[in-house]
Amino acid sequence: MSNDDEEVQQPPVLKASVNDVRHFASLLRGVNFVNRATVTIAKTGFVVIVEEARTLLGTAYIFANTFDEYTYHSETPPAPKNSQDSDGDDDDNSAFEIPLNTLIECLNIFGTAGSSGSGAGAGNATGKYKKWKRPGEDSEPEGDDDDRGRRSSNGGSGARGIDQYFGNTEKGTGMRMSYAGSGFPLTLLIAEDAAGPTTTCEITTYEAEPHLQLPFESDQTVLKIILKSSWLRDALSELDPSCDKLTIIGNPPPPIVNGKQRQQPRAPPMLRIQAAGTFGSTEMDYPNDRDVLETFECTRHVSFSYRFGHISRTLRALQSSAKTSLRIDDEGLLSLQFLMPSPKSKTEGAADAFIEFRCLALDDELV
Repeated sequence: MSNDDEEVQQPPVLKASVNDVRHFASLLRGVNFVNRATVTIAKTGFVVIVEEARTLLGTAYIFANTFDEYTYHSETPPAPKNSQDSDGDDDDNSAFEIPLNTLIECLNIFGTAGSSGSGAGAGNATGKYKKWKRPGEDSEPEGDDDDRGRRSSNGGSGARGIDQYFGNTEKGTGMRMSYAGSGFPLTLLIAEDAAGPTTTCEITTYEAEPHLQLPFESDQTVLKIILKSSWLRDALSELDPSCDKLTIIGNPPPPIVNGKQRQQPRAPPMLRIQAAGTFGSTEMDYPNDRDVLETFECTRHVSFSYRFGHISRTLRALQSSAKTSLRIDDEGLLSLQFLMPSPKSKTEGAADAFIEFRCLALDDELV
């Protein structure tokens, strides 16, 4: 009996809730280019990893303060207090695989979690349901999101029962998520309103398999650029989807003379993006302008090509990001990091999430 009681009383590995799933769904959607994803849960948050063709690795880093409630309990028993392993806390995590597209469709089951891309089930739900009102509540005029947000935040402290998890925002969908441990499903409780319908989804989890490892060594970086995502987004959106490969070319900045960069008349561009395909090629040069390239570090001439189909996988995350960090090491490994701003204010302790893609260069570009 005592062993059974201990099993019943053991807390779930993960309990998390959020009043509005849109930001969470956007982060997952940014790496939703293959169906099976590896999820690693820890005290600081969790990481979602996907890979394609042993060449492209996508990782979404979702921190605990992305949620309104986040509680993690280790599946493994705590180590003895006299243990000398100082890295024990860092290694304490739980991992499983999950069909990512299914998770995103569940979050969008009421059609309020944003665009679902190719998710047919979520797309059919969009716009089919009207907002449920509390008993005795009048309909609110549309287009007054700020007032609704203020009313929601002012009334949040008095919420009880299910209200504390789902709030009362007009367009937001609330979620409670739990995971009991290895072999158990990931359980979602989703609702638009505490007085409206709720949906419980149980998503099968699988044992995590080893995934692609593409370590990026900072001391081997030959090109590093930080720029507003809009500059890169506009450039990539103009490329012909039929392009086969995309080449990134970097050149060291002009030398500094008397505190100023000396521009040479026919100097090569500091950054050039070149796309080539069956019907021709396109070149886009970025100017040496702080308003465009906030950070530019290049130690030597750099030119590496990547399969355009892999680069296009990053567009969904790029569209939702504010800034982009582009790095290439001396072997051509490309790292694209996208800063995903949190909808919460900094005073609420929110931290921005980010999504990273790492992609191997085409073999014929290696020297």
